[in-house]
Amino acid sequence: MKCIDEVPAGELKGKRVFLRTILNLPTAPDGSVTDVFRLKRGFPTLDYLVKAGAKVIIAGYFGRKGESMRPVAEALQNLAPHIKMYFFGTPFAEAPNEAAALREGECLILENTRRDPGEETNDPELARLLASLADIYVGDSLPDFHRIYASSVGVPNLLPAYAGLLLRDEVQNLMNARSPEHPSFAILGGAKFETKAPLIRSLLSSYDHLLICGAIANDVFKARGLPTGRSLISKELPGEDVLDNPHLLVPIDVTVENSQGQAKVKKPEDVEPDDKIVDLGPDTVALIAPHLAAAKSILWSGPTGMYENGYIHYTQAIAELISKSEAKKVIGGGDTIAAIEKTGVAQENLGFLSTGGGAMLEYLLKGTLPGIEVLK
Repeated sequence: MKCIDEVPAGELKGKRVFLRTILNLPTAPDGSVTDVFRLKRGFPTLDYLVKAGAKVIIAGYFGRKGESMRPVAEALQNLAPHIKMYFFGTPFAEAPNEAAALREGECLILENTRRDPGEETNDPELARLLASLADIYVGDSLPDFHRIYASSVGVPNLLPAYAGLLLRDEVQNLMNARSPEHPSFAILGGAKFETKAPLIRSLLSSYDHLLICGAIANDVFKARGLPTGRSLISKELPGEDVLDNPHLLVPIDVTVENSQGQAKVKKPEDVEPDDKIVDLGPDTVALIAPHLAAAKSILWSGPTGMYENGYIHYTQAIAELISKSEAKKVIGGGDTIAAIEKTGVAQENLGFLSTGGGAMLEYLLKGTLPGIEVLK
């Protein structure tokens, strides 16, 4: 996989570059963008291309229902007011004329690619249309690259294709996380054991310790015959190969919330029928603290609890412990970054922050993704 910075800047001058970047951002009910973390992470690639004098066609999808890309385009323009950007909010068939009119260092932001049904089916006709807009393809959107879409798999099959600066860093750090230095410590949260089971087994074989938290910890409690009250439980429960694995750690205390919204820390065996497990507890943080301090590699994916309901205290405690570690650290997946941002822990002390959600977990399991394979 070659990175775009391996192409001499002089050779990019005047070239039309199709930049498949991360545009799928969280929004408020009014449609405004609420978090530009992913835009900031992807900006160095865009900045590199603009400074080289390329004509950049920016593409990606936003939301699940074909929402307009306009609020994302506005957020990107606010992030880089010095760059001349045009938002193209009409059918892609009219895009070639707009792309041809670009001047060096200018950008054209295409409408949401999911507005065309050919995007999700990797339709060859749509891929050819999008590829006709540019001379070079740059892939820089790890969160989307586990999907076989026209803009991320079809287009790079038709153009000289390169990785963006962010994707290069994502792949390098996630590759290292798949083969950690020892001692190593991994934390995995979230829900749906049935979808995470292969990764859990993989991490148990490669990491010295794996702490399971969040809703999938409830599945371990349930499988061991412990009470789980009103807690979220997956369709599939872990088997003995997971439950009896010596590398597995689960919370030794939990925070529960009763039906009146009152929270209390309990031992797992003391959870009552009216309780819902919403986080781990302080004894669990104390249990893993020495492991984090000794680790040379740390991987963390998934908040420890229901941070969206205000349960971020123990996520913060773990983030603070990790921020003091000298280990190689990779953090991402799901809502982990959003939860950490709420804690106020300085991100610069947390190692590599991945933009990937499900794609990050899939890469950790498989070592590649369709949107990465097409760049090799």
